[in-house]
Amino acid sequence: MPAKGIQRKLNTEALKGIPLFSTLTDEELERIAEKITIGTFKRNEVIFHEEDTNEYMYIILSGKVKVVQTSEEGKEIILALHKPKDFFGEMSLIDGKTAPATVAALENSIIAIIAKRDFRSLLAMQNKVLANLLQIFCARLRNSYSRIQILSFSNASQRIKTLLVMLSNMYGKKADEGVTIDMKLTHQNIADMTGITRETVTRILNRWQKEGEISVLRNKYIQLNPEFLKPEFSLKE
Repeated sequence: MPAKGIQRKLNTEALKGIPLFSTLTDEELERIAEKITIGTFKRNEVIFHEEDTNEYMYIILSGKVKVVQTSEEGKEIILALHKPKDFFGEMSLIDGKTAPATVAALENSIIAIIAKRDFRSLLAMQNKVLANLLQIFCARLRNSYSRIQILSFSNASQRIKTLLVMLSNMYGKKADEGVTIDMKLTHQNIADMTGITRETVTRILNRWQKEGEISVLRNKYIQLNPEFLKPEFSLKE
């Protein structure tokens, strides 16, 4: 069951901004909104566990979540981070298998929840939603290739740079000063996504910050300065 579900109707304007539904008419969005339950999750609260039989799809309205697996040594490995307008949980609804990873709230989050029967009905009736879903799946597959590339590097600096560039492509906001990753990232988050220690992440980020390659803004977001994005950027340990 979805935790802490609140039975209230979702405003169709909120659905318009979600890529999965971006091509639908107001009338079509209205029908979808009637099928949605709103859930609230506190920071670090588990939304569903790895190997759970999931019966719901989740769309983030506010907040952020992390998708994680735990290694045999008990270390948490972050597979993905999702922000508002992203969705997750749909794989189990499509193939009927258990969840491949645990999903937990990275911060207090409000999430739209769609039951399995309504999700399948939506795909059957709305070819536009299916087309959007396939586009999003392709983008996720490409990001998976980037994640594999990250772990293939023996150089810790290269791992971190590849991750930051990937996140800037997904969540970046461009400005004259550089590209800001529109997501708060702790050094531990970066360590969990790159397979290196938090201490190494801190050392490398501090060096880049002193050299003016990156900036940590007042809201703790990371800004990649133009020099950082050049191919010849130094990646010494």
